[in-house]
Amino acid sequence: MVIPDMVHARYEQLKKAINHHRTLYHVYDTQEISEAALDSLKKELSDIEAQYPDLVAPDSPSQRVAGKPLPQFNKVPHAVAQWSFNDAFSPDDMREFDARVKRFLASPDRSLGRKRGGDAPTYACELKIDGLKIVFTYEKGLLVTAATRGDGEVGEDVTQNIKTIESVPLSLSRPIDSIVEGEVWMSAKNLEELNTRRAALGEPPFANPRNAAAGSIRQLDPTVAAARKLDVFMYDVAKTSEQFPSTQMEELDYLRELGFKVNPHHALAKNIDEAIVYWESWKRKGRHQEYWIDGVVIKVNERAYEERLGYTGKAPRFAIAFKFPAEQATTVIEDIVFQVGRTGVVTPVAHLRPVSVAGSTVSRATLHNEDEIHRLDVRLGDTVVIQKAGDVIPEIVQVVQELRPKQSMSFAWPSRVAACGEDDRIERVPGQAAWRCVNPDSSERRRRAFEYFISKKALDVDGVGEKVAAALIDSGLVESFDDLFTLTEGDFLTLPGFAELSAKNAVDAIKKASKNVPLYRLLTGLSINHIGEEIARDIADHFGTMQKVRGATKEELLVIDGVGEVVADSIVWWFADTRNSAMLDRLLSHITFAKPEQKKTNLPLAGKTFVFTGTISTMSREEAVEKVRSLGGKVAGSVSAKTSYVVAGEDAGSKLEKARALGVTVLTEGMFAKLKSER
Repeated sequence: MVIPDMVHARYEQLKKAINHHRTLYHVYDTQEISEAALDSLKKELSDIEAQYPDLVAPDSPSQRVAGKPLPQFNKVPHAVAQWSFNDAFSPDDMREFDARVKRFLASPDRSLGRKRGGDAPTYACELKIDGLKIVFTYEKGLLVTAATRGDGEVGEDVTQNIKTIESVPLSLSRPIDSIVEGEVWMSAKNLEELNTRRAALGEPPFANPRNAAAGSIRQLDPTVAAARKLDVFMYDVAKTSEQFPSTQMEELDYLRELGFKVNPHHALAKNIDEAIVYWESWKRKGRHQEYWIDGVVIKVNERAYEERLGYTGKAPRFAIAFKFPAEQATTVIEDIVFQVGRTGVVTPVAHLRPVSVAGSTVSRATLHNEDEIHRLDVRLGDTVVIQKAGDVIPEIVQVVQELRPKQSMSFAWPSRVAACGEDDRIERVPGQAAWRCVNPDSSERRRRAFEYFISKKALDVDGVGEKVAAALIDSGLVESFDDLFTLTEGDFLTLPGFAELSAKNAVDAIKKASKNVPLYRLLTGLSINHIGEEIARDIADHFGTMQKVRGATKEELLVIDGVGEVVADSIVWWFADTRNSAMLDRLLSHITFAKPEQKKTNLPLAGKTFVFTGTISTMSREEAVEKVRSLGGKVAGSVSAKTSYVVAGEDAGSKLEKARALGVTVLTEGMFAKLKSER
């Protein structure tokens, strides 16, 4: 098979990059990219190897198990070779695994000279705990050694540290010889407490429970490991002097019988579809356990079938790790284009080679602004790490420098953007990282502003979405916000896809949206520069009526916490513009305002300002924000000396760094939840 030069070069780059990052991760318990991003690189490499099997080299990461043991620990040769699992990422991958298992079981048995029967296996389903694998050796029922997996043949002797874990039995329920395998883990609560102690000592926090568990087990002083309250789940019997259980499910019962702690959430699947259902259920609730789960392990349940299936060069044929959708992945930047927002601000957007992230295919990611492009040094052709959590827009968080094309050039920021219209010049906003169209009234800006005006964050016109908004602008039926409330059923019937009933529903939705409008929602929807939902709430709470807002002076606006010179100038300028003022008069003739909410006093978070950064896993960002508001607190978009708390989720960025620099109190997600429960 002819292998294209580009494919061969990419393969060699991937090998080098993966070996670099997996050595950091498995040997030194540190990381420059996330495990999910590393998995994504591995998958790309394995896909290339599947397409071009002649490329597979002995030093390929796909042929290895883990890393070398650290030099400061005694080496322990494994009596039973230690394997790692192949990965699956989708139900289709699992059905392919099932088909391979059945084909192998039905293939001719050359040792017997006859064809095997068409056996149908069942599957044991277990949670894949994100911790550190340990191999435990017992002789005559007593714990002799506990060793890390190492390179699969030789591990590290960590027996003294393992003995500090209360859930590890030092003696079994009967005096047998046995080798068992398990996962050492640290709970999220204990990780928070450990990181709090480390922060007080000026030490860097552990990124995740897996790193914390590995770092604790590799302490030379067992008293340090003992203080970190580790735990363990056992899941496999590698060797025993007694008769082996006949199924994996019985093996888990056998482990419990011997005195080991076994995760209770395993299940038997009669077929692969039931195994997929198990994965689906834990994909939803896995983040809510005290330990981290990054997928499930699916094993052929029948031991007789396991023995017939055996192993490949690096992994068992009878088991597979079914990973949860990654919130980070790697892909390649194919282009960088520019979008114009509702206030005329120009935003760079990366067009990506499509990749699956958090269960959906992503082909676009925001690059925010010129400064962010320079900070990341993003270039066309770069391999990048992208992340997406929940409904958050995908963003690029890192460039994988090892995979940068040799001839790459720094990205040149343009002086013109076609989406700005006939006058396509752009200018940088003084004192900011943002650029905007010189022409303030481009068709693209008007379209974006109108889409936002009818969105859930503003007027919330149910059933009239972005496509309809664009059609209304493009057809000339809507020139400004107030035109929305003059539309008739006949107007909608001129648009593609509308019939009498849908046209009537659209008009009814507009009428409904015009009644009992909260003042802050209208202020949000007007697309005044620098006025987002939070500042709009503060302004509405302070003035109470639109008449007072539009007549406010700069000095009166500056009294409001969170309103600075730039915001105050923007508001005064917008209301002073005669076109805006005339449009607002027309708009106000169509709507009625909701009565201002009565301010509750003595709420527990009154006077406190929160900033959220990173991914909040136990609730949506909107739920967290609403909870703060319901308790009397405020939520801001940026960190300042006036910020009371910064809530830092996973992958927290520059806001966390600024909070530490300003001495602002930082709360983990768990601490935030505790703060709420105590109030």
